[in-house]
Amino acid sequence: MAKHVAIVVLLVLGLVNSSYAGTSVGYYTGKCGSNDVESIIKGIVQARFSYDPDIIAFLLRLLFHDSMGNLQTDGSLLLKGPNSEQTAVPNFTVKGYDLIDTIKAALEQECPGVVSCTDIMVAATRDAVLLAGGIYFDVPLGRYDGKVGLASNVVLPPPDISVASAIAYYQQVGFTDLETVVLLGGHTVGVTHCNVIKDRLYNFQGTQQPDPSLDAFYVFFLGTIICQNNDEMFVFLDSPNSVRTVDNSYYQMLLQNKGILPIDNAIAFDPSTASYVQDLANNNDYFLDLFAKVIVKMSLVGVLDENEGEIRNQCWTTN
Repeated sequence: MAKHVAIVVLLVLGLVNSSYAGTSVGYYTGKCGSNDVESIIKGIVQARFSYDPDIIAFLLRLLFHDSMGNLQTDGSLLLKGPNSEQTAVPNFTVKGYDLIDTIKAALEQECPGVVSCTDIMVAATRDAVLLAGGIYFDVPLGRYDGKVGLASNVVLPPPDISVASAIAYYQQVGFTDLETVVLLGGHTVGVTHCNVIKDRLYNFQGTQQPDPSLDAFYVFFLGTIICQNNDEMFVFLDSPNSVRTVDNSYYQMLLQNKGILPIDNAIAFDPSTASYVQDLANNNDYFLDLFAKVIVKMSLVGVLDENEGEIRNQCWTTN
């Protein structure tokens, strides 16, 4: 608990920086012989992205669920087991674990016991963002891996959370209203399932009618072509033409009344967030810059040091 209080205070005051909990940019320089740890990670991510561009969505979601699920970026979501975080309902469809394991195996061959699984997850996500159209940004590294990962510890905001509740949730770790809206911009490469939104398509608030705030043609397209009789069908949270690209088109979709999740739609028109959505929709460079900063800030939530964590030998189990 004290750890969480400390990180919240630091974040609110804007004092989290690249030296928090021993992290720093270039942390692994000289720690893996003549090998460049970040280059090894980047190379493996590039190879995966070349044939599986969906990896950007997998990694962003993996990092978000690890950081925000228990307010610690500690790789606890990577742990397997009957009561692990992976078994919590919000994490059922999280993917990307195999890539982290592949990178870890490669690094263990070069410098055993040096690079944490949590750092691999953070650096790999940064590299995937760049490959998918985002900007390059430095990430502080030097995190240690958590020793506990329990489903009972996982708390994540639901897709129908109100704007006020979403803002309050992310304020726990020092996110401003604007940063909350930017963090939701990760939906630019996101997907959901028809069963999550079917009430908005067919029976909004028990009316037997679609949600009137959704674009009428979009309701027809989703309700009769994509989701009809198929609750498990994927629905893109961004334009199908841009769903594998990190850009601001997600916000442009919101302004067209095409926000898929209730929270997506809500931030576009709530007085506390509408102006942020408009600004982000109008300027892709502005979004990309802020998105990079939000990813870094999220990756520093609840970071463990050497007295609290470990460097796992394998990412799916503790030592």
